[in-house]
Amino acid sequence: MGRSSVVVPNIGYINDLESGIENWILKFADDTKIFNRMMDDNDRKALQDDFSKLITWSEKWQMLFNTSKCKVMHIGKTQKQYP
Repeated sequence: MGRSSVVVPNIGYINDLESGIENWILKFADDTKIFNRMMDDNDRKALQDDFSKLITWSEKWQMLFNTSKCKVMHIGKTQKQYP
């Protein structure tokens, strides 16, 4: 490269992260939130399935989630504690 050459990194966009996701998903920079109302075990299973899809996506693209930064938020008076 000559002295006046400029190297521009290839910056991609994450357009397919939410592909196949059934629950709400919010993305901003390196932050991803997935959520929905949990009314029964079917809702819990759908959320778990979406987590599995996200993990598969992250492994495929080698962009692993930082699990030490993951949180669960329970809202409500009668929520059932799931394992």
